[in-house]
Amino acid sequence: MNSNLRFDFIVNKENNTVQVKREFNANLELVWEAWTNPEILDQWWAPKPYQTKTKFMDFRVNGMWLYSMRGPQGDTHWCKADYTSIEHQKHYSYLDNFCDEDGKVSAKFPNSHWTNVFSENATTTSIDITIQYESLEDLEKVIEVGFKEGLSMAIDNLDQYLEAQFMLRQQNKSSRKARVCTYLNFDGKTEEAFLFYKKVFQSEFIGKGIQRFGDIPASSEHPPVAEEIKKMILHVELPITGNHILMGTDAPKEMGFSMNQGNNMHICLEPESREEADRLFNELSVNGHITMPMADMFFGAYFGEFSDQYGINWMINFQHSNE
Repeated sequence: MNSNLRFDFIVNKENNTVQVKREFNANLELVWEAWTNPEILDQWWAPKPYQTKTKFMDFRVNGMWLYSMRGPQGDTHWCKADYTSIEHQKHYSYLDNFCDEDGKVSAKFPNSHWTNVFSENATTTSIDITIQYESLEDLEKVIEVGFKEGLSMAIDNLDQYLEAQFMLRQQNKSSRKARVCTYLNFDGKTEEAFLFYKKVFQSEFIGKGIQRFGDIPASSEHPPVAEEIKKMILHVELPITGNHILMGTDAPKEMGFSMNQGNNMHICLEPESREEADRLFNELSVNGHITMPMADMFFGAYFGEFSDQYGINWMINFQHSNE
């Protein structure tokens, strides 16, 4: 976790509330998506070693998010959020309860009312959370069982998710000349696959060659890379027929990624201007599913990602010139 990012956790026993303020090194659209998209929530919401699994989400007023937290020994805890108010990319509120797998509320645990307020700053996005409990006894009970520590771990997971998303898309392009690439994700077989493609197409890797997760410089701004994934491929580029570029990466689950046959390949468009990047993103994503809104990334690109209305995966990447 970036130690420079603000994290306040204040317990107010006079009005039975917990107030949390946290900064994230990402834009508003991306942070809002991470808190409201069940596919992303499943990757970070539960403190490790637990994992979140969404059964159902209807993100609207009077809608509900029903999910479980599953432990390594098979223990499962069900929770639900009943949404009471939503203003897009500004705030949302919900009633939080423990429940069974059908959403029936459990009387064994206290409920709480959450209000999450989002605000965008120059380089970060802040979220202000107010959690209201019905009684001081309820408040003290959740603090006693480690709520602060659990929430801190979950937010660290989100930091890691955001950092991994950015790292996995680090590009080597040295000019703004438009090009179309195909971006491939593998479950640990990127090097094997690209050595095979290299032999078939009789070409050489370009840019920085084969980059591995172990090449990521140590930094206080992101979690250390786990030993078991250091040899995995972070990024590689290979020209093939007709000057088309294949790009590839491993997508380790340890860094918050879930890879399947539906998300293992993207068409990556690299337009010549920021305006063209926006046009392509806005028009191609109509009626689709946006997984990463267009945003300025720390690696010097203006980047977005989505699936179109036909289920085709796209990346839009406007790379600022290094020349």
